[in-house]
Amino acid sequence: MNAVLAGFRGFAGYLGGVLGADAYKKYLEHHEASGHTGPPLTEREFWRDRTDRQDTSPQGRCC
Repeated sequence: MNAVLAGFRGFAGYLGGVLGADAYKKYLEHHEASGHTGPPLTEREFWRDRTDRQDTSPQGRCC
């Protein structure tokens, strides 16, 4: 049973990565590693900025 649960968690993590669910976490890691002096965007600001950029400059996406 533990192996099935571990497999499901692995698949869920993979799917979340493909769909971009971990984008904000990656942004925070990049912000910290880049040495920015200002505070990072809030999660809400991050997603708003991301969707605005996608709408103004669409790149190869399916929908």
